[in-house]
Amino acid sequence: MKSNVYSITGEKLKAIDLPSVFSYEYRPDLIKRAVLASITHRIQPWGVSPIAGRMTSAHPRRKNLGISRVPRMKSGPRRAAFAPHVVGGFVAHPPKPWKVISEKINNKERTVAIKSAISITANKEMVMSRGHRFLDNVEFPIIVENKIQTVKKTKDTREIFKSLGVWDDIIRSKSRTIRAGRGKMRGRKYKNKIGPLIVIGKDAGIMKAARNHPGVDIVMVDKLSAEHLAPGTHAGRLTIWTEDAIKYLSKSEVFK
Repeated sequence: MKSNVYSITGEKLKAIDLPSVFSYEYRPDLIKRAVLASITHRIQPWGVSPIAGRMTSAHPRRKNLGISRVPRMKSGPRRAAFAPHVVGGFVAHPPKPWKVISEKINNKERTVAIKSAISITANKEMVMSRGHRFLDNVEFPIIVENKIQTVKKTKDTREIFKSLGVWDDIIRSKSRTIRAGRGKMRGRKYKNKIGPLIVIGKDAGIMKAARNHPGVDIVMVDKLSAEHLAPGTHAGRLTIWTEDAIKYLSKSEVFK
């Protein structure tokens, strides 16, 4: 299978043979497991102090006092304490810091997930169904000459995105929505959209030039993960490949 290579101005330069990984079967089950394993490994364990709610001299009262027999403070207004159902009492079943949060996945399964996610980046219908926006004449996979790796100005990357027909997706990524539920109170008020992914062979300035665009991620091809290609466990991210990245996929034993 062949695909066109484009210049940074959007012109067709040549056609190259695609690596066999772009014809790999679609495995959404393994992609989901690989992404969840990556996400859960970043979660820090949390818990409560073992003496929280128990730092009081309250003790249960005897019967025949005309009040409930819950533990009460010895001094003051005889307010109830210690018990899990009263104000200031300990939590009945709090989160435990020794709980195993991270999920595991076999190395071979992770490799299959990455290969499957790579193949979906060449499927125009899957990329479109994920919500990405681009011009109708865009061909997939999007492969650009290596000159894009040497770009050092953000304004230059803006013109490159426009010439490749993916600028509409960056405009889409600028918008954000307010999250529903309690997450607004926990430091994640806004939901941000995911934009294009740029996969490069080496960095000669493009990482600093393109990182300020909303939703855009840049990653070295040897650091590629399932979470890069399928954020939120949904495969089909709009991906821009460089020639060096395609050559790496062709030569690497992992992606054959």
